[in-house]
Amino acid sequence: MKSNLYIRDPQETELGRKILQESIDMIDELGLESFTFKKLARRINSTEASIYRYFDNKHRLLVYLIAWYWNWLEYLIDYNTQNIDDPARRLEIALNIVASKKEQDTSFPQINEEALYRIVISESDKTYLTKQVDDDNKEGLFRGFKSLCTKIAGMLTDINPEYKYPHSLISTVLQAAHQQLFFAMHLPSLTDLSCENGYIHERNENFLKEMVFNTIKSS
Repeated sequence: MKSNLYIRDPQETELGRKILQESIDMIDELGLESFTFKKLARRINSTEASIYRYFDNKHRLLVYLIAWYWNWLEYLIDYNTQNIDDPARRLEIALNIVASKKEQDTSFPQINEEALYRIVISESDKTYLTKQVDDDNKEGLFRGFKSLCTKIAGMLTDINPEYKYPHSLISTVLQAAHQQLFFAMHLPSLTDLSCENGYIHERNENFLKEMVFNTIKSS
């Protein structure tokens, strides 16, 4: 995690790790609007001032958590494709990781990936839909998302070097992977996915794969 995402690295102290654990649970439970450092301080039996030693505000905390998620996905993709030479297979694996339902990763016990995944679905757009997005971008706060996009776009280019819009397509896919689930849960007329059966993540993955492979095949 880049140092400009925080004031003090929360993963280096017991209090910092507790801030991460409980903030994920509380944002998942309350939503970002209702979540406050005052409530978090009460939950962890600490003070607001102590939390402000790690993060400037709750928006910066959200940016940190979402960045952690993108970095985690890139780690999973690297790990699961390291011995795969076929670029099409590598891309399939990457899309599977992006679209699959997230479960607890015991390698990172301070992070509840299941709850964080739900936060990404409902709150991730708020990290950059702000007036200060250009300043945040100059600080490199979205580097994790950009790096993941570049990695998957590179797989796409390996398959079809003539395709002109690899970053545009993959950034759209990364957003759609979560937006389609949000639509299924809250705005069902905007998607063909449904929460009424147990295959929503599989159908979402199929949708993303069809979008990507049909697009680059027809170009």
